[in-house]
Amino acid sequence: MATSNFERMIALADEVFASRTDPDQLSVDEDVISRLQKIHPSTMSEYNEGDGPVAWILVFPTTLELMDRFLAAEISEKELFELTTTASGYEAIYLCSALVLEEYRGKGIAKNLTLQAIEQIKKDDRIQALFVWVFSKEGESLAEKLAALTNLPLHKR
Repeated sequence: MATSNFERMIALADEVFASRTDPDQLSVDEDVISRLQKIHPSTMSEYNEGDGPVAWILVFPTTLELMDRFLAAEISEKELFELTTTASGYEAIYLCSALVLEEYRGKGIAKNLTLQAIEQIKKDDRIQALFVWVFSKEGESLAEKLAALTNLPLHKR
């Protein structure tokens, strides 16, 4: 039996981020998803052509103070998420993850999903910066494109 797109996406997430074995990384489960939706409904997006997801993105807004603490490695990714309140008043967006199945890469799917999420968050908050923890050259390139397209400065850990 063929592996579903959903199973392939889970395997890709495990391969790229190894969040299940790194206690400092955000491991997405139902409680995290529920809290992300309270932070902002646009924090998680997927692209699905009918056979299951082929791309997932996760971003979330937070404060400049928490961004600076994360960039200085004073707090972990998991702590960044936990310390971000569900109130508004966000000033920065953390570009947490973007995953795309190999045969769908290079088509702008992650870029478009993330741009839509950023624009939705910007409607509710005065976003002044983007930030990222780079795991791959593709992720870094995507973050740089997003910064250019949104005219927001990009900060890297």
